[in-house]
Amino acid sequence: MIRVRVPLDLHAVAVDGSAAFALATPLRVRELLALAVREAIGSRAPYDKFLRSVHRTLSGMASGEFIVNINGRTFDDADAVVVCEGTADVRFFLARRRAGVRR
Repeated sequence: MIRVRVPLDLHAVAVDGSAAFALATPLRVRELLALAVREAIGSRAPYDKFLRSVHRTLSGMASGEFIVNINGRTFDDADAVVVCEGTADVRFFLARRRAGVRR
Protein backbone atom coordinates (compact mmCIF):
# COMPACT_ATOMS: atom_id res chain seq x y z
CA MET A 1 0.00 0.00 0.00
CA ILE A 2 1.20 3.48 -0.82
CA ARG A 3 -0.34 6.32 1.19
CA VAL A 4 -0.47 9.54 -0.81
CA ARG A 5 -1.19 13.05 0.42
CA VAL A 6 -3.90 14.53 -1.79
CA PRO A 7 -3.42 18.21 -2.68
CA LEU A 8 -6.29 20.62 -2.19
CA ASP A 9 -7.76 22.17 -5.32
CA LEU A 10 -7.61 25.80 -4.19
CA HIS A 11 -8.47 27.03 -7.69
CA ALA A 12 -11.80 25.18 -7.61
CA VAL A 13 -12.54 26.61 -4.18
CA ALA A 14 -11.80 30.16 -5.35
CA VAL A 15 -13.68 29.91 -8.67
CA ASP A 16 -16.77 28.07 -7.44
CA GLY A 17 -16.84 29.53 -3.97
CA SER A 18 -17.61 26.05 -2.74
CA ALA A 19 -16.06 24.80 0.47
CA ALA A 20 -16.74 21.23 -0.64
CA PHE A 21 -13.56 21.27 -2.73
CA ALA A 22 -11.61 22.34 0.35
CA LEU A 23 -12.60 19.07 2.02
CA ALA A 24 -12.40 16.66 -0.93
CA THR A 25 -10.48 16.87 -4.18
CA PRO A 26 -11.56 15.20 -7.43
CA LEU A 27 -8.55 13.72 -9.28
CA ARG A 28 -8.07 11.53 -12.29
CA VAL A 29 -6.59 8.14 -11.41
CA ARG A 30 -3.55 8.99 -13.57
CA GLU A 31 -2.80 12.03 -11.37
CA LEU A 32 -3.08 9.94 -8.25
CA LEU A 33 -0.80 7.29 -9.75
CA ALA A 34 1.81 9.97 -10.47
CA LEU A 35 1.63 11.02 -6.81
CA ALA A 36 1.97 7.35 -5.76
CA VAL A 37 5.01 6.86 -8.01
CA ARG A 38 6.64 9.98 -6.55
CA GLU A 39 5.96 8.66 -3.05
CA ALA A 40 7.36 5.22 -3.92
CA ILE A 41 10.59 6.36 -5.59
CA GLY A 42 11.16 9.31 -3.26
CA SER A 43 11.19 13.04 -3.75
CA ARG A 44 14.94 13.08 -4.43
CA ALA A 45 14.78 10.67 -7.38
CA PRO A 46 15.78 12.20 -10.72
CA TYR A 47 12.95 13.68 -12.74
CA ASP A 48 13.65 11.44 -15.74
CA LYS A 49 13.33 8.35 -13.53
CA PHE A 50 10.03 9.71 -12.24
CA LEU A 51 8.75 10.23 -15.81
CA ARG A 52 9.84 6.73 -16.89
CA SER A 53 8.18 5.19 -13.84
CA VAL A 54 4.91 7.05 -14.40
CA HIS A 55 4.93 6.09 -18.09
CA ARG A 56 5.55 2.42 -17.23
CA THR A 57 2.83 2.46 -14.58
CA LEU A 58 0.25 4.00 -16.93
CA SER A 59 1.26 1.61 -19.74
CA GLY A 60 0.89 -1.38 -17.44
CA MET A 61 -2.54 -0.26 -16.35
CA ALA A 62 -3.65 0.44 -19.95
CA SER A 63 -2.49 -3.00 -21.10
CA GLY A 64 -4.41 -4.68 -18.28
CA GLU A 65 -1.38 -6.00 -16.37
CA PHE A 66 -2.78 -4.71 -13.10
CA ILE A 67 -5.66 -2.85 -11.54
CA VAL A 68 -5.53 -0.18 -8.87
CA ASN A 69 -7.48 -0.03 -5.64
CA ILE A 70 -7.88 3.48 -4.24
CA ASN A 71 -9.50 3.78 -0.82
CA GLY A 72 -11.35 0.51 -1.35
CA ARG A 73 -12.58 1.21 -4.91
CA THR A 74 -11.09 -0.67 -7.87
CA PHE A 75 -10.10 1.13 -11.07
CA ASP A 76 -8.81 -0.13 -14.41
CA ASP A 77 -9.09 3.18 -16.29
CA ALA A 78 -6.51 5.93 -15.75
CA ASP A 79 -9.03 8.56 -16.88
CA ALA A 80 -11.58 7.69 -14.21
CA VAL A 81 -12.19 10.31 -11.53
CA VAL A 82 -11.88 9.60 -7.84
CA VAL A 83 -12.70 12.00 -5.00
CA CYS A 84 -10.26 11.94 -2.10
CA GLU A 85 -9.79 13.90 1.07
CA GLY A 86 -6.49 14.35 2.87
CA THR A 87 -4.82 11.07 1.94
CA ALA A 88 -5.48 8.19 -0.41
CA ASP A 89 -4.42 4.57 0.02
CA VAL A 90 -3.26 3.17 -3.33
CA ARG A 91 -2.86 -0.58 -3.85
CA PHE A 92 -1.80 -2.39 -7.02
CA PHE A 93 -3.14 -5.85 -7.89
CA LEU A 94 -2.27 -8.13 -10.80
CA ALA A 95 -5.23 -8.39 -13.14
CA ARG A 96 -4.73 -12.13 -13.57
CA ARG A 97 -2.87 -14.82 -11.77
CA ARG A 98 0.64 -15.58 -13.01
CA ALA A 99 1.40 -19.04 -14.36
CA GLY A 100 3.39 -21.19 -11.98
CA VAL A 101 2.40 -19.28 -8.85
CA ARG A 102 0.70 -21.50 -6.29
CA ARG A 103 -1.03 -20.58 -3.09
